[in-house]
Amino acid sequence: MSPNDGAPAQRPRRRLWLVALPLVIFLALAGLFFSRLETGGDPSRVPSPLVGRPAPVVSLPPLEGLKLADGTAVPGIDTAALAGKPALVNVWASWCVPCRDEHPILMQLAKDGRFTLVGINYKDAPDNARRFLGQYGMPFAAVGVDGKGRAAIDWGVYGVPETFVLARDGTIVHKFVGPLTPEAVSGTLLPLMARLSGN
Repeated sequence: MSPNDGAPAQRPRRRLWLVALPLVIFLALAGLFFSRLETGGDPSRVPSPLVGRPAPVVSLPPLEGLKLADGTAVPGIDTAALAGKPALVNVWASWCVPCRDEHPILMQLAKDGRFTLVGINYKDAPDNARRFLGQYGMPFAAVGVDGKGRAAIDWGVYGVPETFVLARDGTIVHKFVGPLTPEAVSGTLLPLMARLSGN
């Protein structure tokens, strides 16, 4: 018997396997995706290697010309100055449509005295950023300008908006990817802030 006698039978099997492999991979990924949805997996919760670590040390200049209601200039951000009280660091931009969606929630959160709310303005035109806050309201105690996006890289930002929760000692304890929602605020953020602030 010739060694090549079994070759024609093996070739169709090999071809069939090469055709079926992408389908098998797709079905496995689809199954993983649907199982996460069914078990309550939140697709907006992207793990961050910074959670549990000190927030990156950044010193960002203020948004020029931005003033509080009393006429005082809004300061920039120095993460070292945030220590001593829990803080929310919100990364936003005027060109970001989801940032507009979450802005009313930030305006409500700004009234909560248990934490400091600050904003990192990401790759934005200063005039547009000031106009955005003038139109939608000013929730931030400080706004730092990250014109080139370098601070966002240090913070591990995937896109805007993102919000980081900092403990009193400056440790990042949670990260929200995408716009804050009423469900995220009531179910996760406010209980977390109550624990961090001790009330």
